Amino acid sequence: MTVIQDIKRDTIIGPDRDWWRGAVIYQIYPRSFQDSNGDGIGDLGGIIARLDHVASLGVDAIWISPFFRSPMLDFGYDVSDYCDVDPMFGRLADFDALIARAHDLGIKVLIDLVLSHTSSQHPWFQDSQTGRNSAKADWYVWADAKPDGSPPNNWLSIFGGPAWEWSGDRMQYYLHNFLKEQPDLNLHNGDVQDALLAVARFWLDRGVDGFRLDTINFYFHDRLLRDNPALPPEARNATIAPAVNPYNWQDHLHDKNQPENLAFLRRLRAVMDDYTATAAVGEVGDAQRGMEIQAQYTSGGDKVHMCYSFDFLSGVTPSAASMAAVLAAHDRQSRDGWACWAFSNHDVVRHASRWALDDRGLRLFAALLLSLRGSICLYQGEELGLPEADVGFEDLQDPYGIRFWPKFKGRDGCRTPMPWVSDNHFGGFSDAAPWLPMAPAHRALSVASQSDDPQSLLAFYRKMIAYRQARPALIKGDLSALSGEGGVLSFVRHQGETRVFCAFNLTDMPCDLRLPAGRWQHDEAAPFGPPDEMATGQITLAAHQAWFAIDHAAPSA
Repeated sequence: MTVIQDIKRDTIIGPDRDWWRGAVIYQIYPRSFQDSNGDGIGDLGGIIARLDHVASLGVDAIWISPFFRSPMLDFGYDVSDYCDVDPMFGRLADFDALIARAHDLGIKVLIDLVLSHTSSQHPWFQDSQTGRNSAKADWYVWADAKPDGSPPNNWLSIFGGPAWEWSGDRMQYYLHNFLKEQPDLNLHNGDVQDALLAVARFWLDRGVDGFRLDTINFYFHDRLLRDNPALPPEARNATIAPAVNPYNWQDHLHDKNQPENLAFLRRLRAVMDDYTATAAVGEVGDAQRGMEIQAQYTSGGDKVHMCYSFDFLSGVTPSAASMAAVLAAHDRQSRDGWACWAFSNHDVVRHASRWALDDRGLRLFAALLLSLRGSICLYQGEELGLPEADVGFEDLQDPYGIRFWPKFKGRDGCRTPMPWVSDNHFGGFSDAAPWLPMAPAHRALSVASQSDDPQSLLAFYRKMIAYRQARPALIKGDLSALSGEGGVLSFVRHQGETRVFCAFNLTDMPCDLRLPAGRWQHDEAAPFGPPDEMATGQITLAAHQAWFAIDHAAPSA
């Protein structure tokens, strides 16, 4: 859709500035989505070629992981030029074509902005490391060594080892929360903030609808460089880093989560508000206080629109009680904020494997996710039920996995190529050997093998997303009557006078559930059938069954 057409559309019906609230967002990892030029690496042309599949799901937006110029040591999360496309993915013209095609299909486009750090090959860092009097000397986090030559403090890298790297050019250490080739920007410097906001404007001017903000709580560090305190063993949490990484042994009070971030997020929101109907979703990486930070960053309507933390991205299979506790905590801490929920992404083991789900479990959790109050992120291949791929050490690409192999195999298992067809060795992803091997088990679950099967998991996702879209209470409505008792998670979503009751039996046995007050009747539009048994005020749900009902006592029913 052209800019002129966009203007005409908005003039006639007006843009929905709140489109993001309750939106379903489909994450695309470009290296692994579709190769269009035969080099074994996915690209922007491949995304364009496969957008019809994304549109067929009924999602509202896509989030595209980084495609900027990069040495690719962390596969695009080490940016060397924020305002250009890496040649392996195409050109800026290809990105413009992608935006146009997505908008033609009614799909918003969010891109991944990595503002906490750059590549060490970025010109800004190349200048900064030349000396303490360089033009950009203070654009990164530099600090003197201790008298014995050791790093300035005890901060650790998520990717293992100290978070400080020595530079013989400056005779100082620089901070890196991830790879040593990913130096942290110093956002205490106003010029750095201005440069990053200019990057946001560059992409907004090209027509993006918003951003996914990588490691949003890592933007600022403690100016005094104070040591992080130790965590007692019983408080250690492997949600953010694998259990083999001593990063989990610290309480990260000083290397992230700083109060100065709130003012910068307000500046970023002000930039975005200059454009029509944009949105930002932030990634909050913190094992101790993720929910609290998420609430801070999304409150007040003047910072980011929504955030996600790692509550449902952990390796522990959630129970009805644990999920209810998370939802209750979010409601308690973030009454005027907004969450973005996800079960899988490019950094964690796919939830089909992480939670050992069979087909019934996959359908149940898909229905649950798509019923939550908040926006939803689906990761490519989730709609096919892809399990984690087993990538051998000889094929491993992820530096994180290489560092901690074999106890932690890294993130390659969730990043293998998308299977489009079953009767092709490379699954229709490429004509050449892919950058990561195509998992044989994935080919059997291909898009082609499921598209025309009305009983497939793919068909279920389409139906469930359509059901969500047909029930506004599931999109922007409130949540009440939350319960996680007896193995069943249940709640009521309501908007105006419409009330939708949602119940999910997360156990492998039938469970009884007492209904909240109301005159509930099975919703025939829902992709799950009625309960096995129903008595006055009580139902019996079969193992791994969901139930959706409408309150016919409500005036609108």
